Amino acid sequence: MDDQSERPMRRKDRESPEEDARELLIRGQYGFLSLVGPAGEPYGVPISYVYQNGEIFFHSAPDGRKVDYLCGSARASFCVVGATELLPAQFATRYQSAIVSGQVRELVGEEKIQALVWLVEKYSAEFLQEGLEYIASDQGKTRVFALHIRHLSGKRRACANAVSPLLGEPVPRTRTPSPGSPAAPPSPPEPSSVRPR
Repeated sequence: MDDQSERPMRRKDRESPEEDARELLIRGQYGFLSLVGPAGEPYGVPISYVYQNGEIFFHSAPDGRKVDYLCGSARASFCVVGATELLPAQFATRYQSAIVSGQVRELVGEEKIQALVWLVEKYSAEFLQEGLEYIASDQGKTRVFALHIRHLSGKRRACANAVSPLLGEPVPRTRTPSPGSPAAPPSPPEPSSVRPR
């Protein structure tokens, strides 16, 4: 079977530079790991992760479906989606995404501990000392894997008139009413203070 991960992107106008895709991997809070089971059945699972040195590091319980599939096949795909914004009047969505494919390997020894430290630094930086103590006492209760990136692609759609920290600040578009339709009511005034959520 051909490796479709190497297939060129059809919409070149939406292909983002590799450095932008890597930045999204660094910034992302979670991603979706996709695997293939022994009978060829697909399996996708959301995971927390950390990106370092060209690899995606993640941890797992000692056993389970994810571990079974990883032990059966080292090939995997991983996807992170950044900020999204629906644009109903344009029948479109602004988004940014990164997709990785490669080979997964299990980590042991110092590599395993280092990956766990990176995870603590990313998700619990304010509790680093407690995290290090937790790793020292409970590292035997978790398994750690690394997805070596063989192929990385990024895709985004900014739509017209857009620019944001991630995708661009949207410029509202006013839909022209059809002939005979009532005029849209005026927008309510902005509140004078921010309401708590």
